[in-house]
Amino acid sequence: MTEEYQSEWDKRRYIPKPGEPALPPQLTEYAEKSPGEVMEELNRLPFFMTTLDETDGDGGDNVNLEALRSLAYEGEPHEIAENFKNQGNDHYKAKNYKTAVEFYTKGLDVECDRKDINQALYLNRAACNLELKNYRRCIEDCKKVLLADEKNVKACYRSGRALFAVARLDEAKQVLEYGLTIDSENRPMKEVLEKVVAKQKQIQATKERKEREEKEKEMKHTILMHAMKLRHMMVIKSRRPAELLEQATIRLEDPADYESQLVFPAMVLYPTTDEFDFVQEIGELTTPNELLTTVLERPASFFEDPKHKNFSVKNMQCFLETEAGGLIKVGKNVALNEALMKESPKIPLFDNALRMYTVPKQESADWLSKWNKEAVLAKRAL
Repeated sequence: MTEEYQSEWDKRRYIPKPGEPALPPQLTEYAEKSPGEVMEELNRLPFFMTTLDETDGDGGDNVNLEALRSLAYEGEPHEIAENFKNQGNDHYKAKNYKTAVEFYTKGLDVECDRKDINQALYLNRAACNLELKNYRRCIEDCKKVLLADEKNVKACYRSGRALFAVARLDEAKQVLEYGLTIDSENRPMKEVLEKVVAKQKQIQATKERKEREEKEKEMKHTILMHAMKLRHMMVIKSRRPAELLEQATIRLEDPADYESQLVFPAMVLYPTTDEFDFVQEIGELTTPNELLTTVLERPASFFEDPKHKNFSVKNMQCFLETEAGGLIKVGKNVALNEALMKESPKIPLFDNALRMYTVPKQESADWLSKWNKEAVLAKRAL
């Protein structure tokens, strides 16, 4: 006859032999259950519990767990609050700050009449919130402690740290200095106060520097406007300036001297080939000849292109656009500011930059005949 297979669990089960005692009645129900079922039952008993199970396995409440919970609220109010405080302290030591806060809060909810216990609960909860970076909650708890005990040094220290963390520097300094009047040798409090004072000095220095820079900027702007006014120079701003000119600026070589040379960008346009050059900065005393010499300093291959065959400093003619949309020819050896300072016809800077058209002598008459003032003014308005 083949021996019946037995699992390891069956081999370990207690099966009474003839003459041996049977299992006690309270254990009989476990005899027919698997190991997993037994462990599930045991997990509902608070002593064996490894995970929180608030049920009885049949959809009801875990009576054993509820009974254990109720024990936490047995005793006098101060005893209950003290118990919650001790549990909170255990979690604080283990750095379980969130859980510690919950226990301290439960202790405060008891509303016992022992000031020392309540102050300890507030103070300890403040310590947890400081670690959790819940600075405003920490400050509120410390305030409650100080209202009941104005000489509580720990409340001064913790609120000072929290106030410093949220950049309420004046308040942090005030509470820390007050705490040091109670305990003048408190080194941690001194260290936080030193950080507060250093931060205040840094902020003040930054503020003063920005104020100086702003005043200097305003002064430079005023001097620049005065220099432009004395020169009778005009600037016309476009609604949509060319990308190269979006950040274009006019400046003085010496920002503090309105008589020093004005410096600005220049757009050198070649309308017959639909090309241009951009020069970042030129001085007002620059001549068209000097400007052309700079932009036409090109490799030989540039001039070998048929469209550039007539391009040379000597052969190019220069024109500036007027406020009214017309053109005037300028001498190539005359400083640009002489043209810009004339009252009539008025030649403005466009978007803070000089706009100079350069055309080969052989093509200038044809190009000028096609210039349309109305079209130019209409384009400016766009």
